[in-house]
Amino acid sequence: MAPSTVFLEPDSLLTPKEKNKLRKPVVEKMRRDRINSSIEQLKLLLEKEFQRHQPNSKLEKADILEVAVSYLKQQSQLQMKRSFHKSSQFDFREGYSRCLQEAFHFLSLHKVRTETQTKLLSHFQK
Repeated sequence: MAPSTVFLEPDSLLTPKEKNKLRKPVVEKMRRDRINSSIEQLKLLLEKEFQRHQPNSKLEKADILEVAVSYLKQQSQLQMKRSFHKSSQFDFREGYSRCLQEAFHFLSLHKVRTETQTKLLSHFQK
């Protein structure tokens, strides 16, 4: 069979609807390629996590996405716990500092330094 040539009309002769029909498969392929590329990047980024969940198994795209979502939820919960812990530590330090200031202020109002005051001030400074 002899090779056939397809004659394409110049763009100026195509209606916008025809142009869209021609572009749609190309745009769809580009979209699928982007999705597949991103899924592959997720797979590479979370390789250790996949080994933990499903060692030695071929992962489907849905599996990759499920493990990624699970991992991100886990990380989010850990982040919340850490920030709460840091917040409570900050609150404790702030409260302790305020209490210490009040105690120093109270003790400084008394001119006479007793042995108890001196020990207390020494203890607070540690």
